[in-house]
Amino acid sequence: MTDVYDLHCHSTASDGALSPTEVVNRAHRFGVTSLALTDHDTTAGLAEAQTTAQALGLRLIPGIELSTLWQNQCFHVIGIGINPQHPALAEATQHLHTLRMERAEKIAEKLAKKRIEGALDAIKKIVGNGMITRNHFAEYLLAERHVDSLQEAFDRYLAKGKPAYVATPWTELELAIQWINESGGVAVLAHPLRYQLKKNAMKRLLTAFKHAGGQGIEVITGRSNPEEVKRVLAIAEQYQLAGSTGSDFHAPDQWVELGRLLPMPATITPVWELLRLSH
Repeated sequence: MTDVYDLHCHSTASDGALSPTEVVNRAHRFGVTSLALTDHDTTAGLAEAQTTAQALGLRLIPGIELSTLWQNQCFHVIGIGINPQHPALAEATQHLHTLRMERAEKIAEKLAKKRIEGALDAIKKIVGNGMITRNHFAEYLLAERHVDSLQEAFDRYLAKGKPAYVATPWTELELAIQWINESGGVAVLAHPLRYQLKKNAMKRLLTAFKHAGGQGIEVITGRSNPEEVKRVLAIAEQYQLAGSTGSDFHAPDQWVELGRLLPMPATITPVWELLRLSH
């Protein structure tokens, strides 16, 4: 049997639509054999996911997707194979929870100024004590018919430069990688083409990423086409980074399905080989 890896997905612990149990069950149903649950800035869903994975015989790899800052731009770094109980990482997630709540309050205030009221209360009823992301606000705007799509919510209200955008003092890239490495994980740069960096900026970013201890890059994401895989593969080889693969699954019917990914090119070291070496 061929192993099927999906090393990037989300649950209700952050901004996914399915509980950790439901995500693991769905991954198993779609043939995934090794799954990393990588919720935004939290490890709260991992214990539940692990219990379900053990019952199904699926390998659950503990993960997290950290929001980081480098040269005043936000980049997402995935930690794969982390120890969620590691003191520095556990403390960091508590701080990030507070940071996200403060941002959510500010976004809600800005929406209220646009006569869109009640957003935060409505979101809290859904997520409870979970992480609140901009995607939750996008879903609220769509549900209340202020916009016709999630993308329009970002384009009109939530993206940088728009009325409800709030700049957030995320963790510095180097510190986030340090947390991941010290907890026994492997740091992977998520969806590198999404940042739309020019060649020189990408060079500076990856030089800093490597220097800080980053070891992997997402060669394949849920929406990658063969040409994009080829582009990222060349970058990975140039900077001697291992290749990762992940659907970035958030919800059925809205995102690429769990495990439905292009094959990892044979010419690159897959990130799961690094996990074997470190565990």
